[in-house]
Amino acid sequence: MGKALFIAEKPSVAQEFAKALKVSGRKGDGYIESDQAIVTWCVGHLVTMSYPDAYDPALKRWSMETLPFLPKTFKYQVIDDVKKQFKIVSGLLNRADVDTIYVCTDSGREGEYIYRLVEQMAGVKGKNRRRVWIDSQTEDEILRGVREAKDLAEYDNLAASAYLRAKEDYLMGINFSRVLTLRYGPSVASYLREKRAVLSVGRVMTCVLGMVVRREREIREFVKTPFYRVIGSFDVPDHETAVIEAEWRAVEGSRYFGTPALYKENGFKKQESAENLIQELSGKTAVVESIERGTSRKKAPLLFNLAELQAECSKRFKISPDETLQVAQDLYEKKLTTYPRTDARVLSTAVAKEIGKNISRLKGYEPVQGYVERIMKEGLHYNIAKTQYTDDSKITDHYAIIPTGQLTELRSLNELQRSVYDLIVRRFLSIFYPAAEYQTVKLVVAVGEEKLFAGAKALKAPGFLEIAGRKQEEEKEGSNKEDNEETDSPGLLELADQLTKGQELPVNGYSLKEGSTKPPKRYTSGSMVLAMENAGQLIEDEELRAQIKGSGIGTSATRAEIIKKLVRIGYLHLNKKSQILSPEVLGEMVYEVVNMTVPALLNPKMTASWEKGLDGITRGTVIMEDYREKLEDFIRKETLNMVERNLTSQLVAQIQPLTGKGARGIAAKKKLGIACPVCGAELVTTPFGYGCSNYKKDSTGCGFSIGTIAGRDLSEEEFRDLITKGRTDVLDGFVSKSKKKFPAALVLQKDEEGKINISFDFSANEPQVVEGIKCPSCGGDIVTTAYGFRCIHYDREKEDSCDFSVGKIAEKSLNVSQLTELVTNGRTGTIRGFKSKNGKRFDACLCLEKDENGKAVIKFDFEHVEAKKVKDVVCPLCGGEIVQTPFGFGCANYSKENPESCRFSIGKMAEKSLTESQVRELLTNGRTGTIRGFKSKTGKKFDARVALNRDEAGKVTGLKFDFTDLEPVKVKDVVCPLCGGEIIQTPFGFGCANYSKDNPESCKFAIGTIAGVKLKEAQVKELLLRGKTEVIKGFIAKTGMMFDAPLKLTPEGQVTFDFPEKPKPVDTTLKCPKCGQYMKKSQWYYECECGFKVAHTVAKVELEEAIMQELFETGKTKKKITGFTSKAGNVFDTCLKFEDDRISFDFDNPGENVVLENAKPAESAQNQEKQTMFEA
Repeated sequence: MGKALFIAEKPSVAQEFAKALKVSGRKGDGYIESDQAIVTWCVGHLVTMSYPDAYDPALKRWSMETLPFLPKTFKYQVIDDVKKQFKIVSGLLNRADVDTIYVCTDSGREGEYIYRLVEQMAGVKGKNRRRVWIDSQTEDEILRGVREAKDLAEYDNLAASAYLRAKEDYLMGINFSRVLTLRYGPSVASYLREKRAVLSVGRVMTCVLGMVVRREREIREFVKTPFYRVIGSFDVPDHETAVIEAEWRAVEGSRYFGTPALYKENGFKKQESAENLIQELSGKTAVVESIERGTSRKKAPLLFNLAELQAECSKRFKISPDETLQVAQDLYEKKLTTYPRTDARVLSTAVAKEIGKNISRLKGYEPVQGYVERIMKEGLHYNIAKTQYTDDSKITDHYAIIPTGQLTELRSLNELQRSVYDLIVRRFLSIFYPAAEYQTVKLVVAVGEEKLFAGAKALKAPGFLEIAGRKQEEEKEGSNKEDNEETDSPGLLELADQLTKGQELPVNGYSLKEGSTKPPKRYTSGSMVLAMENAGQLIEDEELRAQIKGSGIGTSATRAEIIKKLVRIGYLHLNKKSQILSPEVLGEMVYEVVNMTVPALLNPKMTASWEKGLDGITRGTVIMEDYREKLEDFIRKETLNMVERNLTSQLVAQIQPLTGKGARGIAAKKKLGIACPVCGAELVTTPFGYGCSNYKKDSTGCGFSIGTIAGRDLSEEEFRDLITKGRTDVLDGFVSKSKKKFPAALVLQKDEEGKINISFDFSANEPQVVEGIKCPSCGGDIVTTAYGFRCIHYDREKEDSCDFSVGKIAEKSLNVSQLTELVTNGRTGTIRGFKSKNGKRFDACLCLEKDENGKAVIKFDFEHVEAKKVKDVVCPLCGGEIVQTPFGFGCANYSKENPESCRFSIGKMAEKSLTESQVRELLTNGRTGTIRGFKSKTGKKFDARVALNRDEAGKVTGLKFDFTDLEPVKVKDVVCPLCGGEIIQTPFGFGCANYSKDNPESCKFAIGTIAGVKLKEAQVKELLLRGKTEVIKGFIAKTGMMFDAPLKLTPEGQVTFDFPEKPKPVDTTLKCPKCGQYMKKSQWYYECECGFKVAHTVAKVELEEAIMQELFETGKTKKKITGFTSKAGNVFDTCLKFEDDRISFDFDNPGENVVLENAKPAESAQNQEKQTMFEA
C-alpha cells in the first residue's frame, strides 16, 4: 500500500494538518514524513506566468509593432525565490511510493490555482488526487475534510476559472499598459517633470480608480443648495413645561402638494415660500389628527463575510482592508475563526445543525460567558436553521465567518486581533438573541388643511443589542434617516398617553429650520470594499444590499490587495487615521488617459460582468472557450484601436488643469501670464498657492508668494483680481482663529519700503441678517459680525441706539442655531466647552433675561444642563443610556428619589478614573484594554484591565480587575534584531513580542539581568539603536567584585561586555610550578603552555613575579602584604599561601607587616570579571 501525500499552502497550515493526522515522523527539508503519510507545503505561489520575453526575446522591448500580444499557449515558470521548495514538492508528487495526493491548499479559487500550477509544472501523472475542502483549521474540521475529500476532477471548473482570471489580468495588463505607456506616458511624465511614466492599468484596479476619481469630482463640483423647513411648537394642556415640536410636510390635501416650490415633500426651495406658509398657519387652531403608539422590532444583522468585516473594522478601528484580512487570516490559522475569504453572510444547513458546539465552547471566553449560558440554557439556537441566518442558496464556497469555539490560542492575540475576534464573536452570538424592541409614537397635528408630523422612539428591550454592546439601531438610523421622516420630539413618549384624537393643542409659534444639501461622502477603504462587492453601488444598508443580486468587482480574496496596490503605485492616497481614499494627481491623469482610450475599463458594471462570467465557468454555466474567445476579441479590438489613434492633444488639455495648486514638485508650476508685483517676473501656481517664478531656494530670488489665507484658498480668478486690480470682491469662507466663518474683501498694497501687504476689507460687506429671529430689545433684525451677532440698530457712538450684541461667552462663540434657540425660546440647550477664568472647561445652558432697566442680558443656566451621553453603548443592566456624572459615569435611568431605579455606575478605581473611550470599550467588549497606573492601598502602582463582573446567571454585578493577557509595555522606536518584532517589557527585563512559550520556533531574543544589573529602558534603546551602550556602572563579578563596562550587541543578537582589546601575553622570569617552563603574563593571569594558570591580582592587589616565585617555591609568603580590599570595601593586610594550584589568604600566619614596593593596585576592577564574562 502506497503513501498519502498532503500538500498545504503554507508551512503553518501544514503543521496543523500534520498534528491532526498524527504525522510526527522524520522531518525532512520542506516536508514531514511518517510510515503512512507525508505532509509538505507550498509557500504561497511557487509558479507564475512567464513574461513576454520568454516567448520571444524581442518582446522584452516595449513596441507598438508587437501589440496586441495574445499567445495561443501560455508559458509558466517557477519563481526564483522558491525554486528549492518547488523541487522538494515536485519530487514528492512524483515519488513512486506516493499513490494518493490530498490537495489541502486554501479552499477557494486562488488556493486551487496555486496547486494546479505546481502539478502542471511537476508533470504529475497516474496519481489518485483528492481535494480537501475545509472551513476552519480545527482538528475536527481537518479530519472531516480528509474523510470527505472529493476527486480533484470535481473542481476542474474552479481551476478553469482560476486559470482564465489570471490570463485575463495578464493580457489586459500587458497590452493596455504597454500601449498607453508608449502613446501617452511621455506626456504624463513631462507634466510630472519625471524622466518616464509607466501607466499601469488592469481589469479591476482601473475600475476602482475610476470610482474614486468620479466621487472626488462629484464633491469638487457640488454646489450647496439651501432649503427651508417649517417647525411648529405646541404646548400640551395641563403641562406647563411640556413642548412638542412637529414638522410640516406637504402630504395629499395640502395646497403645496406636488408643486415646484417644494424641496422633497417637507421643505421649500425658497425662504419666502416657507415664510408664506408660516403666515398661513399663524392664528389657526392646531388639532391632534392622530396619535399612534406601537412597537417596532429590529433583528440582529446577518453574519460577517470578509467585505462586511473589512468595512466594520475600517469604521471602528480605522484599519485598512488589507490589515483586516491579515488579522482574519491570523485568527483562522490560530483555529479561532472559520475561513475568512468568503462572500456568504449565512450558515449552511449542515453547520446550523451542529452550531451548539461552537456556542458552548465560547463559555471559556469570559466577555460573553453570560450570553452563551443564556443561549444554551434557553435553547435559543435550536431553530436557527429555519431563520434568515441559514440559507444554502446564498453560499458558494464557504459559509460566513464565525468563531470555532476553540480558545487555545486566545492568550496569544494582540490587542487588535482580540478586538476583531470579539467583533466576530458578538456578531455570531447576536443572531441567537431576540430582536431589539422599540416603543414608538407617531403624532399628526392638523392646522387647517396642512399637517405637521412628530415621532419618538425609545429602546424597550435591548435584545441582541445587549450582546453587541452598542446602539446599532440608533447609529444606523441616525446615518440613514431620510429627510421626510418624522421629527424626533423629545418627551413625546411620556406625553403620548395624555394626547387624544381631536384634542386642541395651544400653539407656541412656527419657525424656520434652514438646511442645505450635502455632497456625497468620499469612499473609505471599508466602504470601497462594499462598493466593489456590489458592482460599484455604495449601499451601506446591509438589508438592502442583501437584496441586490449579481457579482461584484474582484473577489473577497483580492479586493484588499487591489486597494493596497493603488496606494502603493501612487494612484490613490489613503488617510491612515480616517481611512478615506482620495485620488493622487498621477491617478487622475491615468483616469483621463483611460477615459479617452478604453473607457470600458472604468465601468463597474462591465468589470462585474467579467467577474460574473468567471463565476459562470466555476458553476459550469459558461463555456471556457467561449469566454476566452470573447476576452481576446475585446483585448485585440481595444489594443488596435489605441495603437491607431493618437489623442495626445486632447489628453494635454485634460491633464493640464491637474498640474496647478495641489500637484507635486515642479508639476505644480503652472504659468499664469501675470507679472509679479515685486520683481515683474511671471507668476505661477505652487503646491501651496501662488508665487513668483523667480523664486530660489537659496533666498537670492524673489520671495513673493500667497498661500492659504485665514483657512481659505484663492481661485485663479480671485488671485488674478487681487494682483491686477489690487483687490478682490467680497469673498465668503474665511475662518477666524475662533473657528468662525466670515466674509471679507482682500486688498493688496505696497508700503513705503515696497513690501507687499495683504489685508482684509470689511467696508464692502453687506450685513448678513439672521433669518427667523428679531432683536429681543428693540425688535430689529439681528446681523452677524466678525465677533458674533448684534442688532442692526446697534451703534456704539449713539447713546440711544440699541445695545443688544452677543460676542464670545466664556471663550466660546455661539452659532446661528444656538442664537436662534436662545432668542426664540429664551434658553438654549446644553452647550459644551465653555472655559472658566482658571481654564477649567464646563457645560451650561444660556438663558435670556431682562434686568431692572429692561436690558436683555444673557446668563448661565446650570439647572437644565443635560448630562453628556457616552455614544454607542447602553447600560448592561437596563439598556438605558450611559452618561457622565460628577464622579465618573452612570446609567441615565438613575434617580436619587427612586430607590428602584437603575444603580449601574463607574467611579474611580484604585485612585484612577476611566476615560470615556475606556468606558465605551468596557461596555462594548466586556472589558477594557490594558490600563496603566492604578495604585494599590500600599501605594504601589500596577496595570490591569477592568472587566464587568457577572454572576452565575450572567447578570452584571459590578466591576473587577482582570490581570489576564495584559498588554506588555512596548519600547518605542526599536525592533528585535533577530526578527524585526516589537520589543516589550517582561517580568525579567525586555524581550521580543514574537516570543511564545508554546512555540519552540518563536523568537527567543531577550535581555534579562546582566551581572546583577537590570538595564533601564533608555539603555536597552541605546543598545538596539547603536549596537552598544555607554559605560554602565555596578556589574558584579562571580567573585563578588563590582566593575563598570559598556555592553554591545553581536550580529547573532547576543549581548556581551564590550571590553577593550586584550593585550598580548608578555614573557616573564617566573617558572611554572608544574613543568618548570617560563610563564607568560596575560591581561589577567600568569599562564603556561602546559595549561597551568593563576590570577595575578588578588583582592585588588597585583602580585609581581618575586612574590609569585616565593609562593610557588615555599607555598606561602613570609611577610604580610598590605592593601587588600574586601568585598565590603574594607582594606586589610595578610599573608598569602599557595595550595591546590590556587592562591588564598593565610590568616593563620602572623607574618610581618611590610609594604611591598613591587605590589601595586589592580588597574581596574574588571580584571576579576574577565573570568566570568558571559553572553545574555
